Amino acid sequence: MSVAESRPRVRQVVLDTTDVRGLAEFYRELLGWGYRSGDEPPPPGEPDRADWLVLRSEAGVGLAFQQVDELPEATWPEGPRPQQLHLDMTVETPEELDAQHERVLLLGGRLLLDRRDDPDEPLRVYADPAGHPFCIFV
Repeated sequence: MSVAESRPRVRQVVLDTTDVRGLAEFYRELLGWGYRSGDEPPPPGEPDRADWLVLRSEAGVGLAFQQVDELPEATWPEGPRPQQLHLDMTVETPEELDAQHERVLLLGGRLLLDRRDDPDEPLRVYADPAGHPFCIFV
């Protein structure tokens, strides 16, 4: 393929947050991904000066987190601040959807919409600790 025919590849999705380590830890626990080398938390008792962190999946897909001073929370599904981006995640069975529901809540996520009983596409929509909506569906 020539340079003229090549295409860019998505490296990662970046989420703004007022708590860069906290949001990275939420997704690290939820997805089981690891930090990019050098982005791990500092040793106990040392300050965490991170303002940009990256998680990587085994497939190389990444989620990055960028520190911002303030971030108005999305008011999805209605209101003045619609979501501008959301993550879609999937599981294989309704039982896995229920198990992930409990994990999301324990990790600090909030349920926004419950369509678990939808016969065509069972799903739940959540907000992460920074207020970013994301979906888990079967």
